[in-house]
Amino acid sequence: MSAHRIWGGTAFPGRCRVPGPTRGGAIRARSTLTTPWRHPAGAADFTRSYQAITKVVRDTGLLRRARWFYVVLFAGLTLALGGAVAGFLLLRGSWYELLIAAALGVIFTQYAFLAHEAAHRQVFASGPRNDHAARLIGTVLVGISHTWWMTKHTRHHANPNKVGKDPDIAMRTIVFRPETAAGRRGLVGAFTRRQGYLFFPLLLLEGINLHVQAVRLLLARRSPGHWRELALIATHFAVLFGAVFALLPPGMAAAFVGVQLGVFGVYMGSSFAPNHKGMPLVGADENLDFLTKQVRTSRNIRGRVWASALMGGLNYQIEHHLFPNMPRTRLFRTREIVREFCLARGIPYTETGVFASYGAVIRHLNAVGLAARDPFECPLLAARH
Repeated sequence: MSAHRIWGGTAFPGRCRVPGPTRGGAIRARSTLTTPWRHPAGAADFTRSYQAITKVVRDTGLLRRARWFYVVLFAGLTLALGGAVAGFLLLRGSWYELLIAAALGVIFTQYAFLAHEAAHRQVFASGPRNDHAARLIGTVLVGISHTWWMTKHTRHHANPNKVGKDPDIAMRTIVFRPETAAGRRGLVGAFTRRQGYLFFPLLLLEGINLHVQAVRLLLARRSPGHWRELALIATHFAVLFGAVFALLPPGMAAAFVGVQLGVFGVYMGSSFAPNHKGMPLVGADENLDFLTKQVRTSRNIRGRVWASALMGGLNYQIEHHLFPNMPRTRLFRTREIVREFCLARGIPYTETGVFASYGAVIRHLNAVGLAARDPFECPLLAARH
């Protein structure tokens, strides 16, 4: 049985230590939260406490930049990209090219993680340098609009899982609220009832969706800066697809592009989905302090080094949301401080394994999708199907 480990407690010592897990405290995550979570203390007390924990983190040096880590990471990814290009040229005409396409999907996703960190001011002390790095990596190398990403992602960080505010729960294909699913009937309703099982297969199309959504926003605004971004994105695809279709037979070239975009979409979606999907939603009229809002709606993934490398540091989602400009390399130590703080204050701190998190996502989406059932359908027959 998959389980989420919830940390909770009552006492907060004067110094930071690493608490062990609360034995017997592992519970299954609930798919939805129908009643607001109440503070064991007042909101003002939580605000002061968050200021105190921020001071501890800052005084410990955990907000320092880790420039050389990112320099080495960028160099390693660029070396891997060069190796993939060399392999593409050496294997020309062979179906082994699809392995190169898959490798490019992984490399571009890792570049996207790096662009995400630069956009959060994690790489350089200078804001403009971070912006330039994010545009170079995200727009030129990956082909995703920096403007679109910042617009969407800033709104998400401000109000994670909040109804009407978080764009990540406002998707049209997948629904996250029973009242939204309830209006779906026919073929769409049948899809929605099984949306949990279909979520990960749909990620094969997420790579295309990310590119299309970015271009649509840029075309809608049509400012001079947006035209420059469109030109950079066009250059990215002209070089990538131009080389593929010029050097490979048409069928193989199409398969190459499909595999590259499919792997990119699945990898991106699988890295971001565990962080908030299946966690409590915040009502449109529900006001929470910053600390509770970020911790309550986020889920950490256990694994430390391998999970951090695989998910670009997104496995420490709670700490990333509390300190979005913190470098990836500092998140584990910050987790120890934040976890103990939540233990003392009775704030639910959710941490689970990666596959357990995927199970929670599937269960939650299917539970929401049941609202799309035909009200005249026999429950016993529905259960059989």
